[in-house]
Amino acid sequence: MQESPGPNEHETVGAYALGILDDAEATAFEAHLAGCEWCAQQLDELAGMEPMLAALADLPGAGTPAIGESLSARPSPRLAEKLVVEVDERRKVRSRRSLFGLAASIVLIVGGPLAVYEATGGSDGSGANEATAPPAQTLFSTMTDKNTSTDATTHVTATVATEEKAWGTHAVLQLGNVKGPLKCSLIAVGKNGERETVSTWSVPNWGYGIKNATRAEARNPLYVQGGAAFTPSEIDHFEVMTFTGKKLVQVDA
Repeated sequence: MQESPGPNEHETVGAYALGILDDAEATAFEAHLAGCEWCAQQLDELAGMEPMLAALADLPGAGTPAIGESLSARPSPRLAEKLVVEVDERRKVRSRRSLFGLAASIVLIVGGPLAVYEATGGSDGSGANEATAPPAQTLFSTMTDKNTSTDATTHVTATVATEEKAWGTHAVLQLGNVKGPLKCSLIAVGKNGERETVSTWSVPNWGYGIKNATRAEARNPLYVQGGAAFTPSEIDHFEVMTFTGKKLVQVDA
């Protein structure tokens, strides 16, 4: 019987990030990577996610919702379930080729809220954000579908940029005039009343987007990205909420 062909070069980016390629395969992929902008961007997005990828590759135990919950503090339930089902199915076929497929599927799902997304704003000097993910601010600047709102009570200003993806909606938030310390979430509220967490983050004491702030990084707005299983047409509005349940600002979709 003829051996099945190997994975497509573009599908190999997940396996490369996962570290399951042998030396010859890794060398071949690196040659492809040098001339492929798409794969380079995907690899950037996967950078820093090795622990999550390795956990999925090891496929420990049966696929249950607890696996999805362990990957994200508050994932969108439908996306978490999809990934967990994929892991459970792949677990039943433990061949090396199945690992390639799983790694490729992770690349497709990485745009959703299960990914460990980067937030940019003031820098803590570590440079960790810049090294582990593409800048959300750059993505925000390239997106054309944007809506802005300023809350009359909190005076927090937010702009949400969205784009449709095969898995749902990719969203990038620009947040300003918010002071900490706070822990916040961006919530997508569907026209059917359902709520999905797009992303979560912390606001330091000095805040983000504070005009005339004495601390330089406090004058910069926060940019944070994530995703929802809703399609853009299914979303009514977005809410920026604190973990204590206070609404800071609402933005129409």
